[in-house]
Amino acid sequence: MNEAELRSEICRIGKSLFDRGYVHATAGNISARLADGFLITPTDACLGFLEPEALAKVALDGTQLSGQRASKTLVLHRSIYAADAEAMSVIHTHSTHLVGTSLTSAWTSDELLPPITPYFVMKVGHVPLIPYHRPGDPAVGELVVQAIARHGAAGRRIRAVMLDRLGPNVWHSSPAAAMATLEELEETARLWLQASPKPAPLSEDAIDELREHFGASW
Repeated sequence: MNEAELRSEICRIGKSLFDRGYVHATAGNISARLADGFLITPTDACLGFLEPEALAKVALDGTQLSGQRASKTLVLHRSIYAADAEAMSVIHTHSTHLVGTSLTSAWTSDELLPPITPYFVMKVGHVPLIPYHRPGDPAVGELVVQAIARHGAAGRRIRAVMLDRLGPNVWHSSPAAAMATLEELEETARLWLQASPKPAPLSEDAIDELREHFGASW
């Protein structure tokens, strides 16, 4: 997509997420990589009412070039792009079931959810749990970079992290692909929260089969 198309696509994705309850009020942000920088939603913007021309354009070094003031999570988004060359769009939300899972039901101290469904394994993969920091804290970027590197060294690509008590950051090859990953992640969190007793994870044999047939990164 060219810049104009990406601006329109970010607005479309934002409205879709807002209309379906994945984001509320002025929570959440969306960015996309350009050849010469990034587009990102403005600070305190409602994703349901974005205007293409209002999106912030920033240079590769983070300097703002145009649009309204960039979201305070710009540092984190830039860290993800720097750590994963294939990341072309990043979405952050405060999705209800994901935040609820981090509050009460995280699988382990550093992993948000177990592999309970095949599509979670195939479409999302591991989701590291990042310890709580205030919104916009630049220190979070380094923790996310470390998580990406740690899983990459083990041969596992990750496409999401969960910021404890805040929400997920999800990235992919386009805004639409990032949204689809977010949707699968939120649905898995909903299932995990509602299940009683909690389901057992998929067996290692089942996960191996998903790796073999679908290239799952788990």
